Formats: sequence, structure tokens, C-alpha cells
Amino acid sequence: MDIQNIIKNLHPLETKVLLKYTDKDELTSEKLQKELDYKEGHANQAFSWLGGKGLIEVVKRTPHTYFEITDLGRDYAKNGTPDEKIIDFVKKNGAKTLPEIAAGAGLEQKDVGSAFGQLSKDGVLKMNAEKKAEYTGAELPARIKIAKELFERAAAAENGQLDNTTLSADEQKVISAFAKKRGAADSPFKIIERETVLYKLTSALKDVVAGLKNAGITGNEIGELTPKMLASGEWKNGTFRGYNITIPPARIIPGRTNPYVQFLEHVKDKLCSLGFQEYDGPLVETEFWNGDALFMPQFHAARDIHDVYRIKNPTHAKEIEEPWLSNVAAAHKDGGNTGSRGWNYDFDHEFTRRLVLRSQGTVLSAHQLHKAEVPGKYFGIARCFRYDKVDATHLSDFYQTEGIIAGDDVNLRTLLGMLEMFAKEVAGATEVKYVPGYFPFTEPSVEVHIKHPVLGWFELGGAGIFRPEVTKAQGLDCPVLAWGMGIDRMALMALGLNDLRELFSENIEEVRLRKAKF
Repeated sequence: MDIQNIIKNLHPLETKVLLKYTDKDELTSEKLQKELDYKEGHANQAFSWLGGKGLIEVVKRTPHTYFEITDLGRDYAKNGTPDEKIIDFVKKNGAKTLPEIAAGAGLEQKDVGSAFGQLSKDGVLKMNAEKKAEYTGAELPARIKIAKELFERAAAAENGQLDNTTLSADEQKVISAFAKKRGAADSPFKIIERETVLYKLTSALKDVVAGLKNAGITGNEIGELTPKMLASGEWKNGTFRGYNITIPPARIIPGRTNPYVQFLEHVKDKLCSLGFQEYDGPLVETEFWNGDALFMPQFHAARDIHDVYRIKNPTHAKEIEEPWLSNVAAAHKDGGNTGSRGWNYDFDHEFTRRLVLRSQGTVLSAHQLHKAEVPGKYFGIARCFRYDKVDATHLSDFYQTEGIIAGDDVNLRTLLGMLEMFAKEVAGATEVKYVPGYFPFTEPSVEVHIKHPVLGWFELGGAGIFRPEVTKAQGLDCPVLAWGMGIDRMALMALGLNDLRELFSENIEEVRLRKAKF
């Protein structure tokens, strides 16, 4: 054992223990707190460090159980338990129903019900022919008297705790009915389990103590200069601890924006610089805005429970804004004033109010149409939820960037040019191609595909020109370009990743090292 190296690396908390005690003394955390004025954490640290150096060893471990009174228990100690309150109320007011007892005694009905059940078993209360609880005149059971004493003792204790070893068998039985390990807020006692560890210093103590005394180390050396020491001059008369310049400094990690969040902000900045205005909306939407307003028929396959997450409570919105509800319903039924023949079915006004998690970002565009200026350009970044098998290119909740361009002179050529700009400037794609697509709310429709260096070709998003059934029902009578892209997939290209799941990695070190290519 290298004594000099050990002495050099001793902390004052360890030094004081070594100089105070011998290898005959039995040491506990409580002993150090009392005799060396250590805090519990300091005592445990000293034991841990000394154990790591082989200067102390565990002799014995003794488990202990304590019952700590909660705020509810203190209320019982002051105002009585539910059993006492119920008995007192019935004694004073005569036979009453359980709800009447709950209201009169200031108790929850569930507490009254469970307490009455036990009191009836004890023969103290009974239910008469009128279904009212009445007092039988029997003597109070011993458990009530014991409980009252336990609450008063615990409330009077300095730390609010009762040691299980100090309780009689009857007291242990009663208190166990009032105590919980977890969820103790609704119980009068909280169970605390601790372990008393007994330590002894090892035979190496003598050599270390001798070395400490030869070096003049007392454990009172100054390890940190404080403003108070400097102001009073106390430091001049003190002895300073040695400083080990070979110890590596603590790692300093500067704060930085999450790379994916940084990418989203980059996309927003890019679109705003092109003159787009940002819009937003709620995560919970009605079927009306999530699909009906986009001319998706209510019998469309995407409305199936396997594609849309429904809200359990509440299940439906109270109402849908007019005149948009009537306009959209007419467009679905027979085309309304849109020049279309519609879908030829009876529009379900109950279904349209159903609440779902937003399944597509285009819902933001639907909300914006009746508020849009012409000409005007708008975009939004929407978190969407859709049942899907999770893999490298699919997630069940994902982000989309959506947008519309409204104007009398916009056309498909305008849309394709903008999509190419998106794919190259924002996603960083080097190869882009378009394929015909189908969406219920656009005509013509296209899908834009980009080539990932590892994943190959995949769909970036869809786009098209909104059908008149969508725009005219919202009071807009001009061409409207619409596009929606998987911004998560664009982030793969920009961040040099190969799997969408890496965007939401729990490995903080990987996130810190990740850099965006923009």
C-alpha cells in the first residue's frame, strides 16, 4: 500500500475520521453526525472514499423500518380519524344515511363507506331498517384508541417518525393498516425503510495516521478561499490543502440548440426570406378540418381507426364554424356552388365533429384558406400523428412542412419550380424527380422524390393545385398551389443521418456531435 499516495489524496472528511477513531471503534453515519458534526451526506461520502482506499470495511448491516406521519396523519392527530368523526357524528345526530354522514362529518363518501364496514364488524355501528347507520352503544374497539395514541406520538416526535422496534405487536398491526410505501399522500403514515451500516477502520490505519501526523495534516486545512476569509484575513493564519495539478478538469459542455430544432428554424428562416407567412394550429382537430374541408369523403380509407388516432375524452367538438360547415357539406353532397357533382352521399354532421389527432399538415392550409390574402404565400410546420410501422423512413408521429400559394397567375410550372428549390436548397438533394400522384383535395397532383446517398430514392412529399371543391367552399376563387413535405426526411439529408429514429435519439453524446450541413 502506497501510504504517501493515499495521504496525498485524502479529503478532510476522511482525515478527521482517521485521526479521531481507532480500529477498535464501531462507526455509523449517526456517530459521525453527532461527534464530528457531519451532515448525513458527508458521513456517507467519507465512508465511501475510505472504503475505496481500503481503510475501512463493513462489519454489519441492520435494516430498520420507520413510520413517518404525513399531513393527512397530522390532521387525524388534530381533528380525529374518520372512525372517530363518524361515531361522534352519529352519537350527536342519531341514525343517518352514509351520504348524510359524509356531508355532516366533512368526509369523502369512499372513506365513510370503508370505515362503516369495519365499524359494523366491530359492532359499534349497524344499518337499521331505514338503511341508516346508527350507534349500537358498544364500547369503542381497541384499534381506535391505539390509532389515536400513535398519531399523537408521531405528531409530537421531532422528526415525525416512529421506529417499528419501539412498537408493540398490537401497535404494529394497527399502524400497518394506515401506512403505505408509495402514494403516501393519501395515507396517514409513510413507510421508510433504512439500513444502518456498521463500519470499522482496517489495520492499515496506524501507518496512515503516523504519516498524517508527520506531515502535520489535521483535516482542518483550507480547501477553498471564500470572500469572508479574504475580507477578515483569516486565510493568513490557515494551512492550505495541497492541489493536484495532474487531475483533469471537469468537462465543460456549452449549451447549444438541438440539431433537429436548428434545422427546423433554418427551414422557417428560408421560407420567411422567400416571403412566406407562417401559420399554426392545434394538435387535436375535428374530422371536419382534418379531412372534410379538404374534400376527403367521410368513407375514405384514411378515416379508418387504423390510420387516425381518435380522442377518448371528449370525443366530439361542440360545433363547427359557419358558413364553412354548410359550404363543405354541400360540396360533399352535390358540389354546392363549386361546379362539381360532389361525392353524392349524405354528409354526416355527427361524424364531422369527431376529435382526432392531426394526421396531416394540410389541415393548417384548410384553416388558412378563408383567411388568406390574394396574392399570398403561407407555410406551417406541423407535428402529425398517423398509425404506421416504424422503420428508417416512417414514424407514427412526424413533422410535415405545409404551404399554399394563392394567386391568379400561379400554375403547375410555378409549383414544380418551388418543389425543386425545396428539395435542393432545404433538403440538400442532388437528384430530384416527379411522379404523378393522387390526393382527394388537389388536381393535378404530383409526388416529389429525392435520392438519399444510403437509403436511395424515397418520397419527400406531395403537392398539387387545390380543387375548387376545397377553395370555393372556403370563399376563395383563384388557383391555390398546395404542398406538404416530410420535413423529418429532409432533415436526414441535412444532418447526414440514415434513420428517422436518430432524430429523436436518447444518446445525448450523439446529439452533441451531430452537425447540420447548412
